[in-house]
Amino acid sequence: MTAPSAIRLFLVDDHPLVRDGLRARLGPLPGLEIVGEAGSADEALALIAGVRPDLVLADVGMKGMSGIELASHLHARQPEVRVLMLSMYDNPEYVQQALQAGARGYVLKDAPAAEIVAAIEAVAAGGTFLSSAVSHRLFHNQQPRPLLTPRESEILSALGRGDSSKQIARDLGLSVRTVEAHRQSIKRRLGLEGQSALIKYAVEHAREFKNS
Repeated sequence: MTAPSAIRLFLVDDHPLVRDGLRARLGPLPGLEIVGEAGSADEALALIAGVRPDLVLADVGMKGMSGIELASHLHARQPEVRVLMLSMYDNPEYVQQALQAGARGYVLKDAPAAEIVAAIEAVAAGGTFLSSAVSHRLFHNQQPRPLLTPRESEILSALGRGDSSKQIARDLGLSVRTVEAHRQSIKRRLGLEGQSALIKYAVEHAREFKNS
């Protein structure tokens, strides 16, 4: 039976001591092979195509191009190379930006070595991974989205674009009275008082409901 090939790992961090520490922690482990490293995102982009890693372990905050921007570039140019972010910060905004950029995981620098290895293995296998502290903060900070029906979501999105009830009725094949009834229902569900509050909410939040 053929032994599984080692995960080819590329390190990106603008602090040499951090890269030294990662090599010391990860290099000796079975199943991992560090095939290269870079001190900046620009340097990484120049080297990665040549060494063909399976996974890039990249710092979020670097001088010049950030790790999040690096993830976005790799996602667009070399989507087969998976990116795992390594950071000192568990800021939910950073986590969301990294995932939106194409990163497949986010792990903290002070995480135990076993957790970093678990993250590498999960992402290299095609999965995703968030450090437990990151996951807790991310989901703790998310506000639950009010539940609207698909039709109410369509109407709210249209209100956010500035459409009138008459225009919405024409576009959706409804009567104006039906649209007005939906508007009343949306206000009740969202706890809004008055038409101005509904329009303000629609402008600020309609994009969240666009594809509901």
